[in-house]
Amino acid sequence: MHVLLVLAHPLPESFAASVALTVRETLEGNGHTVDFLDLYAENFDPRLTEKERRGYFDVPYDTSDVAGLVKRLREAEALMLVFPQWWFNLPAVLKGFFDRVFAPGVAFRHDKDGGRIVPLLTNIRHFRVFTTTGSPWWVVRFYMGDPVRRQLKRGIAVFCNRKVDFRMLALHDMDRATDGKRRRHLERVKAALQDLR
Repeated sequence: MHVLLVLAHPLPESFAASVALTVRETLEGNGHTVDFLDLYAENFDPRLTEKERRGYFDVPYDTSDVAGLVKRLREAEALMLVFPQWWFNLPAVLKGFFDRVFAPGVAFRHDKDGGRIVPLLTNIRHFRVFTTTGSPWWVVRFYMGDPVRRQLKRGIAVFCNRKVDFRMLALHDMDRATDGKRRRHLERVKAALQDLR
């Protein structure tokens, strides 16, 4: 299987980078191919341009400014994201990746009868998320309602492919995580990838 692995963290020595490396090594060790996209290292500009916004309902929509990333997304059979949650949300660079690359004509098309979105990313069969939060799990789940999981599963993954296999694995309370807890989490990451077909 060909996987697009996206890392969204500015520090190359971050725990997120360690998770991304673990994902990559595990996938390649299991015979999958990995296209590693480090949004910061590749200097991705997350800002939707004026041209992109003005042409949002044009058919065809002009994706020329992100054509390379669109090609990489279309070639993937699985999409895997690695990022920290900041303020119970995605890093801005990852939000911009969705805004600019998951564009009309790429991830979906607008239904001409109004309102509905028609999914187009049927090549993405698996959508996996590996994330960390600074807060304990109960704050994220019960107080905040697990906003990142809801946004990615209901607001992005299913709108791009209704049959996608969505899974998310989070390390909570990251700010107080011991080395042992981080090592155990990396083992959970490896285990979570063993059933990818």
